[in-house]
Amino acid sequence: MSATDRPSRALARAGAVLEIDLAGIAANWRGLAARLGPGTRCAAVVKADAYGLGMARVAPRLAAEGCRLFFVATLDEGIALRRLLPGIEIAVLNGLLPGTGGEFARARLVPVLNSLDEIAAWRAGARTRRLPAIIHVDTGMARLGLAPADLAELARAPSLLAGLELRAVLSHLACADDAAHPMNAAQLAAFRAALAQLPRAPASLASGSGLFLGADYHFDFVRPGAALYGVNPLPGRPNPMAQVVRLKGRILQVRDVDRGMAVGYGAAHRMDRPGRVATVAVGYADGWLRSASHRGTAGVAGQRVPIIGRISMDLMTLDVTGIDPTLARPGGFVELIDETHGVDEVAAAAGTIGYEILTALGRRFHRVYRDEAA
Repeated sequence: MSATDRPSRALARAGAVLEIDLAGIAANWRGLAARLGPGTRCAAVVKADAYGLGMARVAPRLAAEGCRLFFVATLDEGIALRRLLPGIEIAVLNGLLPGTGGEFARARLVPVLNSLDEIAAWRAGARTRRLPAIIHVDTGMARLGLAPADLAELARAPSLLAGLELRAVLSHLACADDAAHPMNAAQLAAFRAALAQLPRAPASLASGSGLFLGADYHFDFVRPGAALYGVNPLPGRPNPMAQVVRLKGRILQVRDVDRGMAVGYGAAHRMDRPGRVATVAVGYADGWLRSASHRGTAGVAGQRVPIIGRISMDLMTLDVTGIDPTLARPGGFVELIDETHGVDEVAAAAGTIGYEILTALGRRFHRVYRDEAA
């Protein structure tokens, strides 16, 4: 078999196809960057394998677009990204685990330091040269970051930062997707107060949703993540981001069923009329959440049809009673995510958020990367 035959054979074998629009991701990054004032940079968060879409393809595309600052969550993600992009700045949000300072230094990664202990551990390696660092200040999430008492101690003893090159001070908004939430203004005030206690450095507060709160929240750079990948940063309002994924599931079988017949595990669905059921090769092992059972839908020939019965590990069942049999047949595809039914709609049916849908997308899908600029 020639190399040119392999993609077509892989497609023929696939139970589902996930198409990822790299040009669309780049356009989302450009659109967010265009909302920023002069002097404010747009970084990119590519943690969790670029929210499930493939860091190895996404990050180089964003770097080609002009992004020079990337955030990941873990040391291993940072090392992998450094191999891909030798010349850009990479920050690791989860901070410095004990004994990992040498690996951070060798990979030229910038730890986001979340505690006084992490600051001390990173300083210990700064005997011969200044080491880059980002300080994370907790302004109200009680998650990672310096607590108020730690910040006060750091302000009293600035020598605790000796030997460090402070690349930035950042915090994280808890309620940025709700523009009217009073927590936003409270965290903005707390962040400004924190900056006044620390050595002067670039500052960052906003991720994707926070960017839309206005220029007061932008500071020196913003850190969009899920918005790059099409998740709506403005829930309840029109999505300003382009959808960048399309997922198609293959129909394995279509059968006629009588009134009263049970469908799926637990006999959780019974037909209230005669009809037709299509079985599709996507299940919770592929990241199609079981919580979407009886609630989610799929597209067939431009029509939405309901998922009936429980989603199982490898399969789901759809009621295609009203669909032309020539359009819902074994070997064909149904649309699970597309331009008109995006990740947020899928998430709503599953009782979750678009972030979880993207990061759950399975490795059994045949992946196709498209880039109109390639």
